Amino acid sequence: MNVFDVSPQEIKQANVPHEIFLTNLIGNHILMAIAAGGMAGSFPWIMALIPAISFALLGYTLWRARLSLQRDPWYVMCHWQLCARRSRIFIGMLSLLLLVCALGWSAHVYAGLMKEAVIALIIGTGLLPVMVTVLVLILIESDALYHANQAKLPDWVVKRYPPPQ
Repeated sequence: MNVFDVSPQEIKQANVPHEIFLTNLIGNHILMAIAAGGMAGSFPWIMALIPAISFALLGYTLWRARLSLQRDPWYVMCHWQLCARRSRIFIGMLSLLLLVCALGWSAHVYAGLMKEAVIALIIGTGLLPVMVTVLVLILIESDALYHANQAKLPDWVVKRYPPPQ
């Protein structure tokens, strides 16, 4: 970990991408999932809100990270890039879940696979890896938020985006 001399304003700005990412993970994927799960019996499509909100926040993070390359101070830009990298990982996991759901649905509709088998397939190979990823990313992002407040950056970020002279 490298420690840098940055202003309190830059530290505050560097917290923003981590706060957005943690809000998505905790607020959307845990709290909203529990709330929507309670309503899913009578309105199952409400569960589609969770990945929709998540993809919107992840897309915003990637867009904002690209924008930060040109307009933000170096320290702030590095934290946006850090979150963008983790956002890409999470998009991959959510895409895997959507692929498994689509395959399960097609196996049920076109191949006659039992509904229970489809549910087991979706939970075991789609939902469980996403849940584990959410928990791991919560830990990693909480640590990153702490390090952002301490004016620290991981070594790989400093190597990839060297500080200005």
